[in-house]
Amino acid sequence: MVVVFALVALAVVSVLVASNWYLWRRLFRDTTRGPGPVRRIGAVVIAGGWALAVGALVAERAGAPFRLQQVLAWPGFLWLALSIYLLLAVLAGEVVRPLLRRFLERRAAARRPEPLRSPAAADTKRIPAGTAPPRATETPEATGPPGAPRASGTSDAPEAPEASGTPAPGSTAGGPPESPLALPSRRLFVSRVVAGAAAAAAVGTVGYGTYGVLNGPTVKRVTVPLAKLPRAAHGFRIAVVSDVHLGPVLGRGFAQKVVDTINSTQPDLIAVVGDLVDGSVKDLGPAAAPLAQLKARHGAYFVTGNHEYFSGAEQWVAEVRRLGLIPLENARTELPHFDLAGVNDVAGEDEGQGPDYAKALGDRDRARACVLLAHQPVQIHDAVDHGVDLQLSGHTHGGQLWPGNLIAGAANPTLAGLERYGDTQLYVSRGAGAWGPPTRVGAESDVTVIELASLQA
Repeated sequence: MVVVFALVALAVVSVLVASNWYLWRRLFRDTTRGPGPVRRIGAVVIAGGWALAVGALVAERAGAPFRLQQVLAWPGFLWLALSIYLLLAVLAGEVVRPLLRRFLERRAAARRPEPLRSPAAADTKRIPAGTAPPRATETPEATGPPGAPRASGTSDAPEAPEASGTPAPGSTAGGPPESPLALPSRRLFVSRVVAGAAAAAAVGTVGYGTYGVLNGPTVKRVTVPLAKLPRAAHGFRIAVVSDVHLGPVLGRGFAQKVVDTINSTQPDLIAVVGDLVDGSVKDLGPAAAPLAQLKARHGAYFVTGNHEYFSGAEQWVAEVRRLGLIPLENARTELPHFDLAGVNDVAGEDEGQGPDYAKALGDRDRARACVLLAHQPVQIHDAVDHGVDLQLSGHTHGGQLWPGNLIAGAANPTLAGLERYGDTQLYVSRGAGAWGPPTRVGAESDVTVIELASLQA
């Protein structure tokens, strides 16, 4: 097992080293004429960015002083996102590079003038057929005896290369010097254009994705019909929020935006389905304080996510209870028209606090509709076995950073949205915040309002 882990770690490190060398080569080496400060600065930027990223991850997991976490988190996590899109943009540039070079070559060829012909040849073409060519006008140079001096006004300078038919150095035959974009200048120009475009695309993508997260989640509305839901509960609204990830990057201001967004929907019930925080109550208690402002007619409920178990789950369960939320730790509450249950995240199994479906669902009346809060979509199979009508989850972030959706989609039964598994429906939120880079690309953050619909209405 140790050998396998070592081989995997070696493979990962090798890929990272190779990909970053490739980035340095395309962005810095190929865009300069030779060794110099630009190449050295590029090496420092890439190596320093990864040093900050690793430092941010280690500091967060090791519980380093919170101020140090904040100092490392912003540049380190943003570099993670930027390096992904720099690599993707540079790879895309490999397609553009030969096309641009070919375009420049054709453009240079089109601007190259035709070779000049000698005057005698030109005059010969204008003489009518059968007519003798006129004799050239004699000059002192032509008629004087050998060695005689030239007439005044003439020059002893050698004839121009064009007159002798020999092209000048650096020029095409009979034409001016070739375009300044001749090789190797053309290669350097193409490399600079492609590298500049790749850098601009990567920075623009990460900037836009970061703005989208910091601006707060949008509201998404989904109607879910439940066969067992009584007519009196038709239109019942549940505000689902997951993956807020309060931490060294997203703090109290972001929490306030999430709370304001939820309250603006005027829900009947609020479901916080895990990964609320990345850090201790000591460091993030003030950041989570706005949660006390959540308002819903039937209250706000909370279940743990895997990141709560990285951050001290027991302390956070106590803290959210103090803030007015109701933790559902493998528990169930009977609302007027349906049951609401919650189970712990599977990450709690390492601490003996994993999900217990029998405790939460075993003795319930299956004639009543049941909504289950469970952080990870993979918990849907146990929900099906226990006759749950609707499971509300998060965890996937919708992939967060494209093409991360391909990986997240392979690891989860549902990446985002509503799907049916037998008689059980699963809704997966993309989440309100972000983990690591405060950036989302192709996976907009949201708070989802689930409106329950009765088929008996």
